[in-house]
Amino acid sequence: MTAWSTFSGDEVAALTRGESFFAAPGERDCPACGRRRLRAYVTAPENARRPTLVSYVWCSGCDRFVGTRARHPEGLIFSDPLAALPTSERRELERSLSGFLAHLDALWDAGALPQTFTA
Repeated sequence: MTAWSTFSGDEVAALTRGESFFAAPGERDCPACGRRRLRAYVTAPENARRPTLVSYVWCSGCDRFVGTRARHPEGLIFSDPLAALPTSERRELERSLSGFLAHLDALWDAGALPQTFTA
């Protein structure tokens, strides 16, 4: 399995510049390695007390990632290829970060990601 590491503070700051993943959900250049392998996935946990988005941004080129939680913008609707999974399967998948990100990479490579967004 891949040994993932986190983006540095400067790299995370670089991720916030430019078009948002909601406006342009495709791959982009990684601030750490420069390769066009930076990918993103967002989900809205059902058990959150408030409308919440959990975002995963990772580079399949240099194995860096960052995960964040934020308020779910009102009216934002998005596709989620994992939504059809039974809760137990989803929990099992999310139990291992490296396994989860490998699964998301496979979804990208198969064309199920990137997600589509509408407001």
